[in-house]
Amino acid sequence: MREITLPSGDVVDLRWAGATDRGRRRENNQDAFLAEYPLFVVADGMGGHAGGEIASQRTIARLGDAVHDGSITAAAIEAALAAAIEDIAAHPETTDEGTGTTLTGVFLDTHDGDPRWVSLNIGDSRVYLLRDGALVQVTTDHSVVQELITAGRLSPEEAEGHPYSNVITRAVGVSEATPPDYRELAVQDGDRFVICSDGLTKELTDYGIQHFLAQNADPADAVAAMMAAALENGGRDNVTLIVLDVVRTPASAQDAPTAELQTFPDTSSSSTVGDTTE
Repeated sequence: MREITLPSGDVVDLRWAGATDRGRRRENNQDAFLAEYPLFVVADGMGGHAGGEIASQRTIARLGDAVHDGSITAAAIEAALAAAIEDIAAHPETTDEGTGTTLTGVFLDTHDGDPRWVSLNIGDSRVYLLRDGALVQVTTDHSVVQELITAGRLSPEEAEGHPYSNVITRAVGVSEATPPDYRELAVQDGDRFVICSDGLTKELTDYGIQHFLAQNADPADAVAAMMAAALENGGRDNVTLIVLDVVRTPASAQDAPTAELQTFPDTSSSSTVGDTTE
């Protein structure tokens, strides 16, 4: 949990939980995640038995270093990704054929004016936002099927079983660095973010994600419920997710005076009951 006081005087309380699981069919876990204020990200590695683990773990490690350095901006993230790519390329178990990782998540940007959430995305891991009772996908997949959907050549329903459904078009890896896509979001009371690898979305629909959020007010309970459901539904891939809750209290509520309770002396023992007799 983290409490942040904004320049406006508003107070933002953040609560979060995260988990990762190998799943039911994979021999190893190529996912990794970081949930440390102000950065919350998931990485889904790919590329051979060890390559995916190397890519996701080095990417998360470099981003963790950036958090510890004390400043998270788009520039700091891209510098961390450039360092991660060098790590991946230099690792003795890295292959030239497809070693890389997705990366997606959000960070709270407190620089230059009003604080705001910034989502970032490379690949097909996703950020969802539950706001005002509606669940929306914040990020756009970098995948072959998403390009076909955008071009109008494929429907979202057809995409689920498409033979290229696992083929992504952008990744953090040994190739030239590509910056993430960014999107800014207001810091709003009651928001709930779900940051996840496709191991979750392969097993749960958007409706299923919203259902488990509605049933579990605590982030740790929501994570546990969605993880259990994904594994029960097949667990065909590694599964990783973070749930991040936002409570924003206005400055006016922080400064509101506490109502005083007015008290009166107890006169019950000396009160006189009027004589009604005649």
